[in-house]
Amino acid sequence: MDILRIADLLQPFLSSPLSAPQLENISTYVDLLLRWNARMNLTAVRDPEEILSRHFGESLFAAQSLFPSAQASAPLAAIDVGSGAGFPGLPIKIWLPQISLTLLEANHKKVAFLREVGRALTLTNINVFHGRAEAFSTPAELVTLRAVERFSLVLPVARRLVAPAGRLALLIGEAQVKLAEQGTADITWEEPHPLPRSNGRVLLIGTALQNLPG
Repeated sequence: MDILRIADLLQPFLSSPLSAPQLENISTYVDLLLRWNARMNLTAVRDPEEILSRHFGESLFAAQSLFPSAQASAPLAAIDVGSGAGFPGLPIKIWLPQISLTLLEANHKKVAFLREVGRALTLTNINVFHGRAEAFSTPAELVTLRAVERFSLVLPVARRLVAPAGRLALLIGEAQVKLAEQGTADITWEEPHPLPRSNGRVLLIGTALQNLPG
């Protein structure tokens, strides 16, 4: 996909433009997603421009909200729970390449796709864990969760993976905000960030206590 068109479509979601290498990585990612999506159901969205706006735009909005300067003072571990086609984990990695990213996915076909994207991008420290999130035990400073089924059941699993003083970032509908806040009493939540060009979807970011209550 043409990188100038990608930049134009992502402009409403970002306050600063992406670099040429970032745009090239997104172009590679979109091309792979379209090719694989013709054979398997990675996303119900088929139009490449809608994929850019809905999946990449939303994920990069989260990335910029979490890391406004696109810089990290030290290597940061991040986990994307129920990664599916890689959102928002891989776009966050494109935004901040120095993070160490683990994608948790139980579906073996989606795992194969994620590994293919990881090989194709000019990035390092991307790990794909094939299995349920309940089976993964290493915590991280950032845990992300987007568009998963059975949200109320997955939320405590994601919370368990957040390191002390780490952050949990949820891309959810407005109706799920209260459920998230009620289900995580040990998280201090920011005000929800409305997602650009979205009807009723928000980014909810919370910071965990220094230590889990025990």
